[in-house]
Amino acid sequence: MLSPWLELPGTAELLGRWSERTGVDLVVHGTTSDAETIRDTAVAQPLLTASSLATANHVLSPDGPAPDVVAGHSVGEFPAAALAGVLSADDAVSLVAVRGAAMARAAAATPTGMSAVLGGDPDEVLARLAELDLTPANVNGGGQVVAAGALDALAALVENPPTRARVVALQVAGAFHTSVMAPAVAELAQAATRTTTADPRVTLLSNADGAPVATGTAALERLVAQVANPVRWDLCCEQLLALGVTGLLELAPGGVLTGLARRTLPGVATVALKTPDDLDAARDLIREHAGAPAGQEDQ
Repeated sequence: MLSPWLELPGTAELLGRWSERTGVDLVVHGTTSDAETIRDTAVAQPLLTASSLATANHVLSPDGPAPDVVAGHSVGEFPAAALAGVLSADDAVSLVAVRGAAMARAAAATPTGMSAVLGGDPDEVLARLAELDLTPANVNGGGQVVAAGALDALAALVENPPTRARVVALQVAGAFHTSVMAPAVAELAQAATRTTTADPRVTLLSNADGAPVATGTAALERLVAQVANPVRWDLCCEQLLALGVTGLLELAPGGVLTGLARRTLPGVATVALKTPDDLDAARDLIREHAGAPAGQEDQ
């Protein structure tokens, strides 16, 4: 996914620096590693973060229009925090490398998993998860909830899903955003004590409740706690609508959140930044939507 981006000035240098900081060869994993290799969360997390931040450099500039609001889903909150000025890009990638490795160790200690529940009555879906002692680890909106927990409970969910719901097993190492990840929270919290923060320069939304985060200290605390707590992307989307946002740019490797936006953010223009071919559309979206008062060419 990174091969075409490496042809653009500065990308290889950035990825090389972050590879040294994290001990993860981001260039190799973003170009030639196979799917099984990059599915390892210790690899996937820094790779996703580095991809977002490296590609953001080609669409956002210090003297150009800035986004009015930034938000990220799960690990995506780290590049979002960096774009809001809370963390440096270097620190965001470094912290995520700690996060990914710690979560991989926590997942290996207890066999657990995650499954997407698509459709069904929301109350019935949550009731069924509670009955099976499963956690709604990602509440994504648009009729999508990700259940996490013991493998036998996930198997029972497949055998007897909520009415009009479909269950799809996810290829992940364990029950992320649940109490299973408590050891990873402790590791990340220790690493976070060595990180300098600043207050957000633009509105930064939290996965915890969709609310804007006021300070850099609070943002970092939420980034750490998020590892063992559910991602409420549905509430982030509600907040985006409440703020009058009309344009959504999803950084590389884009596609998942813009797909959700078709159901959760009606009327909002979207661009997914997948390859450099998408840069012109991304820049056009920013010029059209960034910084204007709601009700005109909005946010």
